[in-house]
Amino acid sequence: MTMNYLNIKTPAAAQAKALKSDYGLVNHGLSNLGTVYWNLSVPALYEEALFRREGQIAHMGPFVASTGKHTARSANDKFVVREDSSTDKVNWGEYNRPFSSAKFNALANRLQGYLEGRDLFVQDVYAGADPEHRIAVRVITELAWHSLFAKTMFIEPATNDELRKMAPDFTIICAPGFKAAPEIDMTQSNTFIVLNFASNLAVIGNTAYAGEIKKSVFTVLNYLLPLKGVLPMHCSANIGKDGDSALFFGLSGTGKTTLSADPTRGLIGDDEHGWSDQGIFNFENGCYAKIINLSAAAEPQIHATTRRFGTVLENVVYDPVLRVLDLDDCTITENTRGAYPLSYIDNAVPSKSGGHPKNVVMLTCDASGVLPPIARLSPDQALYHFISGYTAKVSGTETDMRQEPEATFSACFGAPFMVHHPSTYAALLKKKILHHGARCWLVNTGWTGGPYGVGKRISIRYTRAILNAALEGRLDKVEYGVDPVFGFQVPKTCEGVPDRVLDPASSWPDRDNYMSKYRQLASLFIENFKKFKSGCPPEVAAAGPKKD
Repeated sequence: MTMNYLNIKTPAAAQAKALKSDYGLVNHGLSNLGTVYWNLSVPALYEEALFRREGQIAHMGPFVASTGKHTARSANDKFVVREDSSTDKVNWGEYNRPFSSAKFNALANRLQGYLEGRDLFVQDVYAGADPEHRIAVRVITELAWHSLFAKTMFIEPATNDELRKMAPDFTIICAPGFKAAPEIDMTQSNTFIVLNFASNLAVIGNTAYAGEIKKSVFTVLNYLLPLKGVLPMHCSANIGKDGDSALFFGLSGTGKTTLSADPTRGLIGDDEHGWSDQGIFNFENGCYAKIINLSAAAEPQIHATTRRFGTVLENVVYDPVLRVLDLDDCTITENTRGAYPLSYIDNAVPSKSGGHPKNVVMLTCDASGVLPPIARLSPDQALYHFISGYTAKVSGTETDMRQEPEATFSACFGAPFMVHHPSTYAALLKKKILHHGARCWLVNTGWTGGPYGVGKRISIRYTRAILNAALEGRLDKVEYGVDPVFGFQVPKTCEGVPDRVLDPASSWPDRDNYMSKYRQLASLFIENFKKFKSGCPPEVAAAGPKKD
């Protein structure tokens, strides 16, 4: 992040302009720069990042970087510019904090001044595997490893000529070394993530957490795609051998990445997708997985990526002499992350797309230990749970979180990234579920036998067995019971899973205590849904739990 006053030739200096776009940085108000490195290859970015001491290579080749103070998203520092073209479309509030156009322009101008004389890295990529609905994104970064992250996560143009002619639909400038001045800029702190839909520009400062780049692109797609009738989704997706695709909605820590990376099914993507009239498609070309306590036995494919050249690891502890990783060490953060190409998963689908899903799965990590491991939902119940977005936040995914999991509701399983009102996304989902006849499920990957601290986490082996039975249609043939609180249907048997696992009340020492805790959870759902009730069809509002 320092100036190159001595004009030292860096490893890729000779290739810096080889893949330069005709649409130069002057179009973004950036001039008087140092060396600009355009669309460098992965090996070249490794060399530049190592030369600049931005990180190190661990055993067997992954690049390991530290993000410094910010080891998670700075949710309270994100803003959206209030301007004429989008102001009536944005759901202003907790997650879409308004920022004035004048303040944005002033902040962007100072950022442009800060970047003068500095080396920059540019990646021109696409977000969206469907050519009809993708957007061209330019990611301009101060750090070489951030450029490596962007190259890993997003979709590269097919040819060098395409790169040369590429002009961005949206641009992100990320400068961890630049700080906002809250008293001048009206930001919450020195850190900022500000998106401007009128100027098609996002600026990020004073945070090196690479997830801010990824989620800024996701936020942009959450704004643009619904305007075209395409549903953007915070979900993973895979596809069976017979072409039956499935979606897995869920917040961080609920198992989206783990459960979608099933060796018996093709992986479409692990985190962000669109659902158009043609089917589903991945927004990205990479995966960004939590890797704390990653096990080679339980998750062999994801674990293997941490031993490969081209994987970018954030805040992972390793032996400084042998460079061997310790994935169980959370000294730096619980939110250790690995970014790796989708192709590193053996059964990844090259097209990153699939047909209309036959199954829609909503994942939750229930810290109260009362929800069943799986329940079959009616379409209205599915909409209720989609709008509710219940889970337990796991420490580390955002700054300023407590160590214990805490119950939370995040609309559409991704409220921080949803620009429109939740009802916009819910209406699109309902239309697609009904039109294509998708089966809907609620899957609990949290605790059983008692709440967090008393019970234990549901075995991933059982979760996989239950999910496979649901996706393969085997749960269509078993007997169900109606849940007394939520009203959804719970299977009484599942091949390979003990019956007691399917009935969480039986694993609690006291059934009355279980029911009391269950009603408490229902009360949380009911209270949370009050803020959505007026904007929802009555049948959806009525599909929630009953306390009595």
